[in-house]
Amino acid sequence: MRGQTLTGSLLASAAAATVCAGAVQAAPVSRIISSYDDSKQETTLVVYSAAMRQSFPITVLLPRDRSKPRPVLYLLNGAGGGEDSATWAARTKYTKFFKNKNAYVVTPIGGAFSYYTDWVRRDRALGKPMWQTFLTKELPPLIDAKFNTSKRNAIAGISMAGTSVLNLAIAKPRLYRSVAAFSGCARTSDTLGQQYIKLVVDRGGANMANMWGPLNGPGWRKNDPYIQAPRLRGTKIYMTTGTGLPGSHENLGDKGIGGDAFVLANQAVVGGVIEAAVNECTQQMAGRLRSLGIPFKLTTRPGGTHSWGYWEDDLHNTWPSLARDLGTR
Repeated sequence: MRGQTLTGSLLASAAAATVCAGAVQAAPVSRIISSYDDSKQETTLVVYSAAMRQSFPITVLLPRDRSKPRPVLYLLNGAGGGEDSATWAARTKYTKFFKNKNAYVVTPIGGAFSYYTDWVRRDRALGKPMWQTFLTKELPPLIDAKFNTSKRNAIAGISMAGTSVLNLAIAKPRLYRSVAAFSGCARTSDTLGQQYIKLVVDRGGANMANMWGPLNGPGWRKNDPYIQAPRLRGTKIYMTTGTGLPGSHENLGDKGIGGDAFVLANQAVVGGVIEAAVNECTQQMAGRLRSLGIPFKLTTRPGGTHSWGYWEDDLHNTWPSLARDLGTR
């Protein structure tokens, strides 16, 4: 509940900032509207996106040592876009994990059910998301100007964003040294991938044809990481997935279950089915990269569902590789 209240407050502040930004000038440029220090190592920015004509809160975890330039990890939330309680901040101890790390960790709040992409048509429910433009063109220069960064970037995301991070790396080659997809389906133009996307987009009451145009059309193939995989050459790639079978986090004592039998059953059954589908997508992507001779690291857990305990593990286990790619620790 605290996470939902905090997120709601941040989004309300961002909405107010959007109104102010529009009042300042007729065609405002993307910029940082305001900045709030939440703690010694956490700052919240409110950033106006010219592409979306809207402001969004951006959470930034600060490096332990800021005496010299440090790299940036863009860490995306899942289907809810950080607008709900299913967030890195609410479901994990990522703040504590990064407390002694020397990197900026940037997490936008917004983009629910949008796949963090540029939609080709305005949608009745979601408007016209332009998150690919925001994340690859508008936000990075603002982060680099605001903070003492080394301009070395990596990006990671879970679930919906596990697909998005691959497409973002494809859209902007060399922006990210590394990309990490945790339980993301890397197929978007085949039947299984589109069924998965429909489940996500339908939750937002949106029309998925407004995202990339008619199903099976060129827009979907353009945004299919499997098809566009050759463009990932030169980027370090990390992918993780479970098989969907119960694993170490499917027990009543797990912190994500909290002793609730219903939560456990839902995670084991629904989370298991989703992760099994994700595993199929991920194995196909691994085969595609292998056939192209593009290096990658795939972690396939023998058990594991589509749930936060595994994604927190994935972040912890992948960070040493990401840090090495970024030249930090």
